[in-house]
Amino acid sequence: MTLDTSLQQELSAMEKAGTRKTFRHIAGPMDTQVSMEETGKALVLSSNNYLGLANHPEVIEAGRAALLKYGAGTASVRFICGTFSIHDEIEAALAKLSHTEAALTYVSCWTANTGLMPSIAGAEDVLISDALNHASLIDGCRMAKAKRMVYKHSDLVDLEAKLKEAQGARRLFIVTDGVFSMEGDIAKLPQIVTLSKQYSASIILDDSHGTGVMGTNGRGTAEHYGIEGQIDIITGTLGKALGGAAGGYVAGSKTLIDYLSQVSRPQLFSNALPATIAASAMKAIEILNREPQRVARLHAMTKTMRDGLIARGFKPLKGDSAIVPIIVGDTAFAIRMSQKLLKAGIFITGFGYPVVREGEARLRIQMCASLTDEQIAFAIDTFEKVGKELGVI
Repeated sequence: MTLDTSLQQELSAMEKAGTRKTFRHIAGPMDTQVSMEETGKALVLSSNNYLGLANHPEVIEAGRAALLKYGAGTASVRFICGTFSIHDEIEAALAKLSHTEAALTYVSCWTANTGLMPSIAGAEDVLISDALNHASLIDGCRMAKAKRMVYKHSDLVDLEAKLKEAQGARRLFIVTDGVFSMEGDIAKLPQIVTLSKQYSASIILDDSHGTGVMGTNGRGTAEHYGIEGQIDIITGTLGKALGGAAGGYVAGSKTLIDYLSQVSRPQLFSNALPATIAASAMKAIEILNREPQRVARLHAMTKTMRDGLIARGFKPLKGDSAIVPIIVGDTAFAIRMSQKLLKAGIFITGFGYPVVREGEARLRIQMCASLTDEQIAFAIDTFEKVGKELGVI
């Protein structure tokens, strides 16, 4: 059997089971409403564009100006071909946003996470990771030579037991998301900070879904809890609230960042972040700082959506983030419901195994500060209609 024949059999099995993913095509910029090749105009409830900045004129202009000033890119890695001044600027801005001494950019948060943990966690060290962490954190832990331990999701008793078991390690790390992307809930960060101090552990916090979302000023999960400056290492993305293009970063002490610049393999062997993305993210941070009302609007819209769905009979998972998940059962059903919603004018993705556990497939609503009251009302009405058709409510 040839490779293609073998792979085609697996694809056919996915098709038969109703679990094969469909890639939609957007004919224009990301916004609350887009034009899609498959269905025409659709309301977007499936993007990480939390602050509505992906199509903001100032963000676009900043990227365009950087393209004209710096060109397409460095054409190599930074230690070989040099660093653009915009890299220094965005890293200083990210460090300030994260309440850390320094920051280092990567082409994505995936490469930030997988470049961080193998660099700092060796054979004498231990990584203790939340069971529902993002795949990039899981893969980062797997790539490290350190011993790996997993604690039950947000279970502080189990976390403490693992910390006790790991005593004697050279370096001990607690690894957690700030906002868990599939659940929409938030890490119990104050208690984690207390345990980290008690057991001499360092915290690695991926705040990709918290930056621009959590806290009065959108500075993330630490601001939400009032504990900024108490997190050892923060990783994040520029590809969600901060412009929506791509790019990631690690923020921490100057010593950590200096060390990563010397040994982190994705940093040493991958091209630098394009200047266009760095400049767009810089402008997004500027807008976030001057317009905190965007964050307040996001929180208000999320509450309106959540309360409206509950009033119509849905039971979204609880949480304070901008993510509103609705559990619907198996993967094929989640995909079928998302297809019906798309025909009705709402673009939302059905998530199933292996992204989430078997039997816990869901539709994940992701809110945007730019959504209007009318769009929210349309979404709630449409969810009710499709939910009744499929027997969800």
